Amino acid sequence: MLRERLTAEMKEAMKAGDKAKLATVRLIQAALKDRDIEARGLGKEPLAEDEILALLQKMIKQRNESAAVYEQGGRPELAAGERAEVAIIETFLPRQMDEAETRAAIQAAIAETGAAGPKEMGKVIAALKSQYAGRMDFAKASGLVKGMLAGG
Repeated sequence: MLRERLTAEMKEAMKAGDKAKLATVRLIQAALKDRDIEARGLGKEPLAEDEILALLQKMIKQRNESAAVYEQGGRPELAAGERAEVAIIETFLPRQMDEAETRAAIQAAIAETGAAGPKEMGKVIAALKSQYAGRMDFAKASGLVKGMLAGG
């Protein structure tokens, strides 16, 4: 399970003296703990595996956006730090699907949900998220789904 892997990786980073990896794993665990506390407050269970993967993808997206802002602001050293964190966080995600695999998964989800047009895009995306959390880039998938439902 991902939680155990995070703990093991943190211990390994401590032993190896890998400060960058240790700091990043601690950031992940802090974000996870915050979300667990939030869920508990709402009377929900701690995050499931797919929700943890979605959290990791959100963290990657935030860091990529920050890196772009830093580069535009002439701060390449800060951008490099953000990209280094992205590389570490990505090690906890399963292999990402390529475009052909994504298209095949979308076609299967469209058939499974019976979606017939762009107005039913939400059903398709929900089906994809339930099956491919952590493996699919949903920002890119949304565009593909929209195109396929529009008859493209």
